Parts: sequence; C-alpha cells; structure tokens
Amino acid sequence: MAVQIVIRQATQTDTAALISCIDAAYDGYRVKGINLPDVTGGLTDDISLGNVWVASDGASVVGGLVLALGTTTAILKNVAVHPDKGGMGIGRSLIDKALEIARQHGCSDVVLTTHTEMPRNIALYRHLGWNETGRDGVRLHMARRLI
Repeated sequence: MAVQIVIRQATQTDTAALISCIDAAYDGYRVKGINLPDVTGGLTDDISLGNVWVASDGASVVGGLVLALGTTTAILKNVAVHPDKGGMGIGRSLIDKALEIARQHGCSDVVLTTHTEMPRNIALYRHLGWNETGRDGVRLHMARRLI
C-alpha cells in the first residue's frame, strides 16, 4: 500500500525534523565538495512568518519548502526532500504547492536560485516550466510565470 504524503504548513514543533531532512537532502552535494550556502539558517523565523510547509508521511517530515511571498513575485527559497524518499514525486508536489500558494496570494511569478552543480534539480525545474533568467557564478536564477 502506498504511503500518503500530506503537505501542511509547518509549526515550530517541525523545526528539528525539517532541519534534519534538509541537511540530509543536501549532504550528497556536500560530500561531492559542492560549496553550498546555509540552507537552514533562519528557518525558525520563516516558520514564524508562515513561509514554510512540510511534506509528512504521517510518521515523519520527509520534505519541505520555504516560500517568501511578495506583492507580485514569490521567492521559492528552498525545496528539499529526504534522499530516502527521492523519486516519489514529493519534490514536484512541494513545487506545485508553492505555485498554488503564490497564485492564491496574487503573485504573477515565482523566482528561485539554485546551484549550477545540481543538474537534477535544474532539470526538474525546467521540466516543470521554469526558465533560466541569469547566472551569477555558481548561482542559476530561474523564474516561472503564473499568469
């Protein structure tokens, strides 16, 4: 029987589990020597602001997203899925949730920055309709129009 994944707004009680999940998601890149920025700093504040959602299998947090909502543009600050749960469509579901929330908030587009040495992530974003808007060193900027 397939496990049901539920995406819900994060609470402070999710903080430790989400940090653990995000760290696990990025560990594979770190062991390859890819220098990544701090991806969990400010998470407590983001949760307090209502900018964080978690994917849960009922027993544990298996993914999460951080989305900052502006007047017309939302910033997808982070999407992470625990590596043990990869390939199950959780990342896509989290991205779809971010787009849904941005639309409901009245945003016309969503932007993100990813790392040039994360080709699987870039390929997923492109597959889901994101377009590259620029590069800055190892940072790749992408956008997705909502209207």
